[in-house]
Amino acid sequence: MSRTIIVVVAILAVTYLLVQFRGGFGGEMGTGEQPSAPTIQPTQPTRPTQQARITDIGADDDPSRGDKSAPVTMIEFSDFQCPFCGRFWSQTLPQIEQEYIKTGKVKFVYRDFPLDAIHPNARPAAEAAECADEQGKFWEFHDKIFQNQQQLSVENYKKWAAELGLNAEKFNGCVDSKKYAEEVSKDLADATAAGGTGTPYFLINGKPLTGAQPFAAFKAAIDAELAGK
Repeated sequence: MSRTIIVVVAILAVTYLLVQFRGGFGGEMGTGEQPSAPTIQPTQPTRPTQQARITDIGADDDPSRGDKSAPVTMIEFSDFQCPFCGRFWSQTLPQIEQEYIKTGKVKFVYRDFPLDAIHPNARPAAEAAECADEQGKFWEFHDKIFQNQQQLSVENYKKWAAELGLNAEKFNGCVDSKKYAEEVSKDLADATAAGGTGTPYFLINGKPLTGAQPFAAFKAAIDAELAGK
């Protein structure tokens, strides 16, 4: 075999290996936080796909807003430290609120999905929010956390609770005793059982939707449910 043929074959072999290497990883590069080890992680938007309806994971007794008999139930499994959850809260939820929740078409439920391996403040924040819910201030506390997502700490949870007019002694005792640790763990277990692999993760009448999708993706999913599709 001539030297020229050997060189050509070598180049083709290297090119093939490079293509296989790039293709083996799949997905987009740099589209979300990547933990050092395989684990559940925050997720950027991905193209919505038709998935089977999940019927055995419900709203539990978690905080909700909207008409309790609304034709569509939307469950968000969320992490208070996840930047994509913060993006959904600030950019997309207000539009869903205006068009669907306030009009009685959607009941919106918040459930906890703390990604402990990469977000050490997510679980304490979730437990503190449950303590606020005990005094009827969940949504106010929920908003306070997302408004101050870079300042999560037990000290600040207690400070924010006082600012919101909660009974400080009761709230502080609730947080310090980790009263709702089991409740948060139950939500996390339900999220993973429902197929959640990142946050935020949604079930719209039991149909999964993953990531901080644009409003159009939620609109399409909700409208399909309202139309009985």
